[in-house]
Amino acid sequence: MTSYPDLQLYIDGTWRTTAEDMPVINPATEQIIGRLPVAGTKDLDDALDAAAKGSIAWRQTAPRDRADVMMRAAAIMRARQDEIAHSITLEHGKPYQQARLEVIRGAEFFEWDAGEAVRTYGRVIPSGPGIDYIVHHQPIGAVAAFSPWNFPMSQPARKIAGAIASGCSIILKAAEETPAGAMHIARAFHDAGLPAGVLNLVFGVPADISSYLIPSDTIRLVAFTGSTAVGRHLTTLASEHMTPVLMELGGHAPVIVCEDTDVHAAAVTGAVRKMRNAGQVCTSPTRFFVHDEIFDEFVDTFTKRAAATVVGDGMEPGVEMGPLANDRRIIALTELVDDARDNGADVLTGGAPVKRAGYFFEPTVLANVPDNARVMQEEPFGPLAIINPVSSLDEAIHQANSVPYGLAAYAFTNRADYVNRMVEGVEAGNLSINTLEASLPETPFGGVKSSGYGREGGSEGLHHYMVVKNVSHSYSIL
Repeated sequence: MTSYPDLQLYIDGTWRTTAEDMPVINPATEQIIGRLPVAGTKDLDDALDAAAKGSIAWRQTAPRDRADVMMRAAAIMRARQDEIAHSITLEHGKPYQQARLEVIRGAEFFEWDAGEAVRTYGRVIPSGPGIDYIVHHQPIGAVAAFSPWNFPMSQPARKIAGAIASGCSIILKAAEETPAGAMHIARAFHDAGLPAGVLNLVFGVPADISSYLIPSDTIRLVAFTGSTAVGRHLTTLASEHMTPVLMELGGHAPVIVCEDTDVHAAAVTGAVRKMRNAGQVCTSPTRFFVHDEIFDEFVDTFTKRAAATVVGDGMEPGVEMGPLANDRRIIALTELVDDARDNGADVLTGGAPVKRAGYFFEPTVLANVPDNARVMQEEPFGPLAIINPVSSLDEAIHQANSVPYGLAAYAFTNRADYVNRMVEGVEAGNLSINTLEASLPETPFGGVKSSGYGREGGSEGLHHYMVVKNVSHSYSIL
């Protein structure tokens, strides 16, 4: 099996190291596995210059040629999936098979957006004789993008794919905890023949890099995935320079379980999906609102399946759930569980760190959690599920909408009238019924309320990376 890669910055088509670095830690063992180069001012200036030149060259490249490069890069990623997955499991801790699936998912983002690159159509607006009104969609320019640590491959892929397919250049600041996924993407595009300057990859202290890149006149769009608090800060910084933003922020996903559903299937599906990625997913199903009639059966089945989750190092065969990202997440989850217990919630399983090396936390199920418990309003971002009873669909919808977030929501029902009421009433950018899949490359993804602004994926995924230009063309000089 391959070792963890030698991390480097990628600027203007070349790889470089830096004098300053920081450790990359395997969260399953707490051992240092690599050194992360920290970009300095000179590196960021070079990246801005490269992105400015890359933007000019790439926007003049035919969409079909852009798509060809993206498809070649995606094929390289698929061919290297074992190597990339190994790096992801080492730096993130997720089970190896889940890491392999993430690599494929990342490749699929590039494949989908490659197809969309040739379909950024404009339109002709009906007009009177002697004049045409034509709408064009053109690349917005250089993008500053920031990706999180929870999906080292697929999260950077979303932003790189949208930018490159649209004809933009991009400077990506990937997460310092999980940098290898983004580096493997840059390698694939380098080997696929992407022109220098179109894709630039930097690492370092997030606040230092964002405060330097965003105010630059070179940057025409800020794209970010991460917490709502940081998203608000970056949006404020961008607004001072009238720079548009694409924000995919936090969630606290509700799951409405209606009385007519298959209780066992819904409970098992919910428990398995809740523990995926150790619950470190912005769309993770967390607040389960279950009808009174089926509450006890649902709780019993869900709790047994959650407790049976195999926890361990992602490199170990049979492991279903790996560690949390860092020790700070253990502290945060412990505090949320203690607060819920103090407020009268039932801790049905878990609720504490696992006693072993690494940042492991037990799969946790809370029931009958009062509204004043912190976890009812704060996204736990860990393997913690809440199951509360409701007496009606109206009550469930009210509870689902009771948080400031609106990224993903889920429901289990076989009644068409229930579906219609939830489609109309649930406040979320993504509503999934009888499935816990929140997004695919071909579907638009994003939130409402404090969960962000804009969409990635689907035919809408390139919109934020482009500007609309209307051309009025008269055939005679007035």
